[in-house]
Amino acid sequence: MKYNLVADSCCDLTEELRKEWGVTSVPLTLTLAEESYTDDDNLDLPNFMQRMHACKGRVGSAAPAPGQYAEAFGGGESFAVTLSSSLSGSYASAMMGKSVAEESGAKVHVFDSRSAAAAEVLIVMKIRKFIAEGLQRSEIIQKVEHFIKEMRTFFVLDNIDNLLKNGRLNRITATIISTLHIRPIMGADGDGNISLFSHVQGWKQVVRKLADTIETDGRSTDGQSLVITHCNNPSLAEELKAEIERRYRFSEILVLPTRGVSSLYANDKGVIMSF
Repeated sequence: MKYNLVADSCCDLTEELRKEWGVTSVPLTLTLAEESYTDDDNLDLPNFMQRMHACKGRVGSAAPAPGQYAEAFGGGESFAVTLSSSLSGSYASAMMGKSVAEESGAKVHVFDSRSAAAAEVLIVMKIRKFIAEGLQRSEIIQKVEHFIKEMRTFFVLDNIDNLLKNGRLNRITATIISTLHIRPIMGADGDGNISLFSHVQGWKQVVRKLADTIETDGRSTDGQSLVITHCNNPSLAEELKAEIERRYRFSEILVLPTRGVSSLYANDKGVIMSF
């Protein structure tokens, strides 16, 4: 069975991998004060980041229009992966696009990642794996939805300003982080919201602390995949990968740079890990 794979642009797959894996990216819109940017492959990310750091106004993002999703779905069978519905309107927009596409005979299932960034990449990997194994559509949906419930996403940021300004992080948590001058280890809480899980005092402790979350989770890593995405922090991402390879038995660890949406919220030096 041939399926269309669709993901919003918070899915941090590179252009090359999207072409290789046959994934259509539906772009969010990024805003810096009064300026708008489409989060597609034409976005000059280094220039965008410079403008973001200089911006004195509000920065944020807007979900794709339902019509963009409907166009991406086409008339065949599709699986789509979106940002957490608790963080963005992307899932709701995809569901409206699904309704439009299905009026023309398409069959679409939209997965709410309950997370973002690296997690969306990991979900796409799972979908591809189950398709390659020849599973029926209903089995793929059941297994992927179950995986999403068990999936864990953790991240560390050097700067939480954009998360706070856009309501992605509650003010009490932000105050604790700022007051104690800690490096926060945050993650998805299972319902798609962002919570503070732990903290460290400096970057040297980040690698060990992030790797420790895998042991704390308790699931077997044999034959599993893990994804790390980073915003201008390849050295820490590779150091984290090496530590995980030393301690665990993942069959695949993918390290990727963040795209526009993830870069806006992760900010420089942010690192995200999903497994």
